Amino acid sequence: MNDVSDAKNPIVDPAVVAQLKSWGGYVDAKLGFRNHWYPVRFSDELEEGKPSPFQLGGEKLLINRIDGKAYCMADTCLHRGVPLSEKIECYSKATITCWYHGWTYDFKDGNLCDILTDPNSKMIGNRALQTYPVEEAKGLVFVFLGDVAEGDKPPALALDLPPGFLDEDRYALGIRREIGSNWRLGAENGFDTTHIFIHKDSTYITARDAPIPLGFATLPGLELDIHDRDDAPKGVVDPLMGNYQPVFAAEIDGKPALSSHRPDGAHQTIFRISLWLPGILTVENHPEPDITQVEFYVPIDERRHMYFQVLSKAGVTQPEQVQRYREEFTSLHEPLALRGFNDDDIWAREASQSFYDDDRGWLEEQLFEADHNLIAWRKLASDHGRGIQRPPKTGAAKVVEKL
Repeated sequence: MNDVSDAKNPIVDPAVVAQLKSWGGYVDAKLGFRNHWYPVRFSDELEEGKPSPFQLGGEKLLINRIDGKAYCMADTCLHRGVPLSEKIECYSKATITCWYHGWTYDFKDGNLCDILTDPNSKMIGNRALQTYPVEEAKGLVFVFLGDVAEGDKPPALALDLPPGFLDEDRYALGIRREIGSNWRLGAENGFDTTHIFIHKDSTYITARDAPIPLGFATLPGLELDIHDRDDAPKGVVDPLMGNYQPVFAAEIDGKPALSSHRPDGAHQTIFRISLWLPGILTVENHPEPDITQVEFYVPIDERRHMYFQVLSKAGVTQPEQVQRYREEFTSLHEPLALRGFNDDDIWAREASQSFYDDDRGWLEEQLFEADHNLIAWRKLASDHGRGIQRPPKTGAAKVVEKL
């Protein structure tokens, strides 16, 4: 179902279809939004002189570090369309040579600089693979998935990051995983307030004495903070407090059915969550009061996304502070929060994939009051995404003609 405006399904309420049209761009963004910055690696994963292939928004790309700087270009030889990464052959520091026929490209600008099997070819110097801007910040390597005219610059990286992420006094550590679900299911899982129900049995609750409720009952007068200025990051902030009443005990037919393990736990953290374009969740004061968990949901293809789980801690500027935080991260936060606690989220996303796989799920889902922040997010993303990432042409890379 590629065009929601033409959707015809007698079992779906027409009002639902009409509402869905207001976020039709979001439904179309199965491969993410084009002309945005996305993290693709942690900086310490990208080694000098070792090209690394990856997929972003359905496009096959290749990234390399040369003299300390990262460069990215299409991973498809212009000659016969084979992936350069099928067999990495680099005979000079700044180039990669196609293993099939010897076409050789400069990583810095994508230029076809040589053809080892025919050095007299007129194609040399007159063709180029598309390159993609790269920036590094807070230990992450970001690639701009988009089209930038020669002489122009992409939007500032800060516009595609949550406010405060680049603050000088914040230090970030994290992990990266590949998840078997669409990126939108990752983003919505994190921002969905009542998904906290899946964490009720997490060892994090008992190990950290955390008062995590079973859910959040909506209160009258729900309010969200919508950030949609052109000169700033765009996102939806849900303050939690004032919008919901935490539910620590549940009943079925008026009889007690379930209760939270730690309704009076002392280790209180979460108080505000937000979701930012092109798909970044922030959970403030989690898993510690001075830490913000930042999650990037990076589209690989229609059914997979890269999941970056980053913990950004304030006031970490000195070497001894960095060392203490690294030890805290490795021994406590990664095993308990990023893996133990968030493994529940991964399971939920992958379990949801089949329902949304053919896009019918966007019509057939039955949202309720607590999903008001998801609706706001879908509308904001549809209105302010800089473009819809479309499937690349099979077996073809974008060609820059230089004749």
